[in-house]
Amino acid sequence: MADKVTEDLNSWLYQDQYVERIMDNAAYTAAHPDDTLVMIGPPRMKLRNDNVAGRKLYAVGMMQAFQVAQAKPTVPVQTIGSGRSFFLSGKSSLTWQMGRLFVKGRNMVKALYRNAIEAGVDPDTFDEPIHPRGKQTDYFVNLDSELLLIPFGMAIAFRDKSHNTLGGFYLELCCMNQWTVGLNAGQNMIMENVSGMCDRLLPWDPGAKQDGHQGSDAIDDAIGF
Repeated sequence: MADKVTEDLNSWLYQDQYVERIMDNAAYTAAHPDDTLVMIGPPRMKLRNDNVAGRKLYAVGMMQAFQVAQAKPTVPVQTIGSGRSFFLSGKSSLTWQMGRLFVKGRNMVKALYRNAIEAGVDPDTFDEPIHPRGKQTDYFVNLDSELLLIPFGMAIAFRDKSHNTLGGFYLELCCMNQWTVGLNAGQNMIMENVSGMCDRLLPWDPGAKQDGHQGSDAIDDAIGF
């Protein structure tokens, strides 16, 4: 294995070296959807508490697609007497989308609002029903329900195949604004898709390597990387 990497033009050896970092161990140190977990939690995260305000985080399963986008409004500005441009930026806006397999158990809407139900919010007390009144069901629908006015938070954790933490972030004050389901003849599954907005994205540390697993550093040392 090459013991050096290309950092600039002077150290460029394209037949012998990787660029930026050594990639011999990439198979077990790269992020993968299998090792990514999306969880639902309280609307706000306390920055000094990795446990997210002491509240439990609930994993969202059966997820087939997840996307978060940040956009910051930025405009070019010039001033009289100069041909150069500079830029002014405003507050970033965030949107998220996800798709979940439609199977027995919680559907997408109930999965996203599980923390509210677990906290004791009774959906039967709202004027707009989220499910058939007087019946316990895992299927929630109806965007007009007051339940969907309650914001929630989303925590996303990334680990590699050797269980090392790669990073994470927390979406604060998430609200759902669209729900879709589509059917086509011959398809092999039905998906629920939801999208929404949130107030801000904060860096979040999901914790160090899980106990009982050999991290990438130990594997590298053992095989001579």
